Amino acid sequence: MAISSNLGFPRIGAKRELKKALENFWNKKISQEELIETGKNIRAQNWKLQAEAGINHIPCNDFSFYDHVLDTVIMVGAIPERYLNADEFDTYFAMARGKSTLKAMEMTKWFDTNYHYIVPEIAHKQKFSLNAKKVLNEFKEALALGIKTRPVILGPVSFLLLSKTDGNHVDINAHIEQLTEVYCQLLKSLDEVGAEWIQIDEPCLVLDLNSEMEQIYKNSYEKLARAISKTKLLLTTYFGSLANNLSLATKLPIQGLHVDLTRAAHELDTLLNAIPSHMTLSAGIVDGRNVWRNDLSKSKTLLKKIEDKLGSERVIIGPSCSLLHVPVDLDTEKNLANEAKAWLSFAKQKIAEIALLTEANADFSKSDASVQQRKTSTLIHNDAVKERLQTTTEDSYKRKNNFSIRRSLQQKKLNLPLFPTTTIGSFPQTSEVRAARVALKAGSISQVEYENKMKADIKDAISFQEEIQMDVLVHGEFERTDMVEYFAQKLKGFIVSEYGWVQSYGSRCVRPPIIFGDIYRDKPMTVEWSTFAQSLTKKPMKGMLTGPVTILKWSFVRDDQPLETTCKQLALALRDEVVDLESAGLAIVQIDEPALREGMPLKKKDWNHYLDWAVKCFRLSASGVKDETQIHTHMCYSEFNEIIKSIAAMDADVISIEASRSNMELLQTFKEFSYPNDIGPGVYDIHSPRIPNESEMEELMVNALKYIPKEKLWVNPDCGLKTRKWEEVKPALKAMIECARALRKQYAKEKVANA
Repeated sequence: MAISSNLGFPRIGAKRELKKALENFWNKKISQEELIETGKNIRAQNWKLQAEAGINHIPCNDFSFYDHVLDTVIMVGAIPERYLNADEFDTYFAMARGKSTLKAMEMTKWFDTNYHYIVPEIAHKQKFSLNAKKVLNEFKEALALGIKTRPVILGPVSFLLLSKTDGNHVDINAHIEQLTEVYCQLLKSLDEVGAEWIQIDEPCLVLDLNSEMEQIYKNSYEKLARAISKTKLLLTTYFGSLANNLSLATKLPIQGLHVDLTRAAHELDTLLNAIPSHMTLSAGIVDGRNVWRNDLSKSKTLLKKIEDKLGSERVIIGPSCSLLHVPVDLDTEKNLANEAKAWLSFAKQKIAEIALLTEANADFSKSDASVQQRKTSTLIHNDAVKERLQTTTEDSYKRKNNFSIRRSLQQKKLNLPLFPTTTIGSFPQTSEVRAARVALKAGSISQVEYENKMKADIKDAISFQEEIQMDVLVHGEFERTDMVEYFAQKLKGFIVSEYGWVQSYGSRCVRPPIIFGDIYRDKPMTVEWSTFAQSLTKKPMKGMLTGPVTILKWSFVRDDQPLETTCKQLALALRDEVVDLESAGLAIVQIDEPALREGMPLKKKDWNHYLDWAVKCFRLSASGVKDETQIHTHMCYSEFNEIIKSIAAMDADVISIEASRSNMELLQTFKEFSYPNDIGPGVYDIHSPRIPNESEMEELMVNALKYIPKEKLWVNPDCGLKTRKWEEVKPALKAMIECARALRKQYAKEKVANA
């Protein structure tokens, strides 16, 4: 039978042990040794679980204390000079989070997922050097437990393609030869300690590559192949089809090739005809990106087709990608309805599915029954939702007038100063806030007591904002566990798990809701909280919503209808909320879309279709209000240059973006395009615990003014402040307000001088 395999297991632990240990370590509540021991325990548990499930190829080096790309930075000696004055562990976290006067390295999304990776910084004259300690130690650690693992490393070409030099794309030709030599040393070391297979992840092979990149891949892998004598190389691709790169991948000097067959099943016949006789095919049949139970009978049919062509001895079965992107264990969910729970599969269950597919006479009756029951369930379909979507007109996607008219009306109503200040929405979710939520769940406080606690926090937040003279206020979102989960709990068509945590970055874990059916809003979701907040101040209060594309992308999505259809259902539900907020007296509504860029298909040929419906969904959610109502949106770390027309087409009155880590470099795109609407580039990196001062923020705004006219600029943090502490937030926001005041004074003087 085929070999069972896994590409990576969730590293956070079944009960988020890693998150808790990291935060305790950063807060000096546990020692470095205790943190290291926690990591060792998680790895051991993961290896044993997979071995006991019957997995033949178990990964190692898939664990990370923060990020696997950052681990690779350490492994190849690409640490920027500014971080080299501390021990290795301090250096590692300084790069990830910043420290004292050191800013953290840039962070961005891992392909089209909601996982963030640290962007490597490659110097012009970079000198790489091998540090194989982590990889070798974890391989030996597993061996000591009686488990022979398959080391996982990020490939050299993808590493460089995901890196930057002075904020720009890396000159691959300048570095690939030296970097490949370092990888050759690594492969030799793993060969010597007895690794039978090495998994080299080259996810960039599913992107559009030119002929120069193809040659770089060929040259690099020819050298890597010569570095080993006994070990086999499994080249791993995922998140999409190889398409035009299929011929390249099958001709590289490797012994195995992994393909994501949940996203590339359409190219299986071409793949089977192209794969050479010496090569093993690793078939990613079980979806590593979603939580639906595998249709084992359908997968078995697909597997038989592969085995008939290649022979079972040349077939490995695994997940489509690392299981990093799904929760750990469905068995921990005790409160899900049995009908819906039977449709689901988390990492532990996916491992069992993989193992079951390798059994000769496996019983698939439970899987077959679940698949059939889901298709016919009355929980999924709602005729009223479908009819409303079908009858939506083109006028529903447009504001009444263009931005210049709206801006004049909004300014008359809001009377905001030059460089208006605001925040992105959330304020710190303190231990007291979380404790109140736990107490409510446990029944030790009533709903009224809980709401009174949230209202007291809202009052405090508004008092602070008024004290520092913030221009546009937010209520702080204390009542919300998460910007997507909160709405999933209020909307119909969602399942919200109890322990379905997934790592977003570092210790930051999210619990993506599950969209299983047609979506609609049966009552207002945020109006009561926003109305209460507005009643406490005469300053404008933003109503805060998460946009349809972001809710879609940060949820596990139903796979029985097009994404576009699900997103439009979300947009209509949010449209009702936006109109209700306006009716309740909110003059500003922010509809966050941080996931718009990450939702883009990996192949450029598919971009236009996606951007067309994604932009329409935002406009559908936002266009039900009067011209006087100001619509904001927010976006996270993104490469905007290739989608700037679509961002403009969203027609938000104000867009705020993360910009501080990249030193405002992305604003060049907004200048070249002559972006028509207002923009708030972040001046405060909220992903780092360090507190920026006023002069730093002023410097960033001076850079911003090179690209954006002063009349269009807002001053705000990079993102929401939920994960930060009040002792970090208060001085940072005070500095931000002083920054805006200083800029106003400067331009007031210039105005007088030029009069």
